[in-house]
Amino acid sequence: MPRTRERKPQWIRAQFPGGERYGQIVQLLQDETLNTVCQEARCPNIGECFNRGTATFMILGDTCTRACGFCAVTSGKPQPLDWAEPARLAAAVDRLGLSYVVITSVNRDDTADGGAQIFASCIELIRRRRPQTSVEVLIPDFVGNWNALDTVLRAAPTVLNHNVETVQRLYPRVRFQARYERSLELLQRASEWQPHIPTKTGFMLGLGEERDEVSQLLRDLRASRVELLTVGQYLQPSSKHLPVVRYAPPEEFEDIRAEALALGFRHVESGPMVRSSYHADAQARAAQVVSGGLHVPLDASG
Repeated sequence: MPRTRERKPQWIRAQFPGGERYGQIVQLLQDETLNTVCQEARCPNIGECFNRGTATFMILGDTCTRACGFCAVTSGKPQPLDWAEPARLAAAVDRLGLSYVVITSVNRDDTADGGAQIFASCIELIRRRRPQTSVEVLIPDFVGNWNALDTVLRAAPTVLNHNVETVQRLYPRVRFQARYERSLELLQRASEWQPHIPTKTGFMLGLGEERDEVSQLLRDLRASRVELLTVGQYLQPSSKHLPVVRYAPPEEFEDIRAEALALGFRHVESGPMVRSSYHADAQARAAQVVSGGLHVPLDASG
C-alpha cells in the first residue's frame, strides 16, 4: 500500500498568502522576470514576508544542477546565465523601496564560478541604486571554488549566509552532492577573510537526526565562527521528496536556541516555521551588522 503522509501537528500553520503588498510583489516579479525562493521552494511564510515588504530573490535561473532530497526547486539542465539579471533585480528592489534584501540562488555547478560574479553584480547594482539598502546573500558552496567565494565577499554583502541544512551523518541522503566539511570550510574562510561580515547558516529538524548530533553540529558551526543561526522544521514538498521522520515540538526548538546562544551565537531564530531568511532583517539588526566599516544597528525603515 502507498505510504500515507503523517498529519501535521497543530503548531505547523502558515498564513494564507494574500493582501495588497503580496499582490504588488508577485506582479513585480512577473514584470521583471525575477524568481524568489519564497515561491520556488514553497515557503510557508510567503504571505507574512511579502506583506512585510521583504522577499528572498533567487538568481541564476529557476533550475538547479543538483537534486537534494528535501528541496522543491526544479533540478535539471539550466539555461545560460542571464547577465542582465542583476540590473533587473536592482530595479525591482528600488521600485519596492526595500531596506533589506536577501539574494539566494540555485546551484550552478555547470559554470566556472558557480554564478559568483552575478551575485557580486547584484550587490553592487543594488547599492548603486539604493545605498541605504542592506543586502544579505545566501550562497551555494561553489563546489569548493574559493576564488568564487572571494568574489562575493569583495562585493561586501551585509551578511553572508550558507546553509548546512542537516547533521553530518545525513549528508549522503539529504545532500548527496554536497559535503559537510566543505560547507564548514566555506563558512570559516568567509569569517577569516572578511571578519567584519557576519556569517550565518541554517538547518532543519525532522530528517532523522539525533539530538546529540544536533549538539555536535552547533559546536562545529561555532568552531567555524558562524554568528547567526536559523533552525526550522523540514516539511516534505511532495511525495517525491524525503519523508518527514518526525515533527519536533516547539519546546525542542527553544532548547536548541538556548544551547546555541550559550555556545556564543550572536542571534538565533529557532522554531517550527522558521526558514533561512525568516526575519533576516531583524537578525542582522540584533547582530549589529557592519555598515561603512563600523558596527552599527540597521534602520529597518531604510
